[in-house]
Amino acid sequence: MSVSLFSDLICSECQTVYVASDVQNFCKNVDCSETLLARYNFQQVRISKDKLKNRPFTMWRYREFLPVIHPENIVSLGEGGTPLFKAERLGKLIGLPHLYWKDEASNPTGSFKARGMSAAISKAKELGIKKLAIPTAGNAGVALAAYGARAGMETHVYMPRETPDIHKKEVEYYGGNLIEIDGNIGDCGKLIAELAPKFGWFNVSTLKEPYRLEGKKRWVMNWPSSLIGNYPM
Repeated sequence: MSVSLFSDLICSECQTVYVASDVQNFCKNVDCSETLLARYNFQQVRISKDKLKNRPFTMWRYREFLPVIHPENIVSLGEGGTPLFKAERLGKLIGLPHLYWKDEASNPTGSFKARGMSAAISKAKELGIKKLAIPTAGNAGVALAAYGARAGMETHVYMPRETPDIHKKEVEYYGGNLIEIDGNIGDCGKLIAELAPKFGWFNVSTLKEPYRLEGKKRWVMNWPSSLIGNYPM
C-alpha cells in the first residue's frame, strides 16, 4: 500500500523529468548535472489535522510528503520532532517577534544529518540498493553508518584524517567501513566519484542524490499548538 504522494523527479536547472522508480543521482544531461528534486501530487492531499496529531512524533508523521512509497521500506531511528524554542531577546533585538531556533542536536545521531539520511537510506532500500558511500567531515558519515546499520546495508565513509576522533569512532561503532584520507572533504568526494562505479557503491554525497534533501525539509504549519504540539517538525 502506497503512503506517499511522491510522483517523480525534476532537474532543478534544466527541468528534465526523471522516473522515480529508477535509481537516480543527479541530472544526466551533459551540460547540466544539477540536483534532482522530488515532486508530489499535492492535488491528492486529503490529510486531516487530527490524523497527523495521532501519529508518532517523528519526521515520518508527514510520510505523504516524503519519497518512500511503501511503509515497510522506512528506515527510522526516531528522527525529527526536535524542539523549537522562541528566541525572544534576539527576536526583539532584530525586530522579529516570531523568531525561533531549532535544537537539531536531539536527533538520533546528534545533528540534522539524521533526517536526510533517514530519507536517503529508506529510498535506497526501496530501490534495492545495498552498498553506499559518502565523503564527510563528520556528522553525515556517522548518520550514514547508523542508518545503514539499521537497514543492514554496507556503508563506506571517506573522512579527512584530521576529523575529530569522536566521529571516526562513531562510524566504526555502527559498523561502517571508515577510510581516512590525507586531504579535505573535496578530496574524499573525488575518490568516491572515481571508486563508486568500480565497486557498485551508491554515492550519497550532498546534492549528488535526490533524497537526503527531502529529509532535511522543515515543516512550518500555521496550525494551533493544541493540534500539533509546540514542537513542529
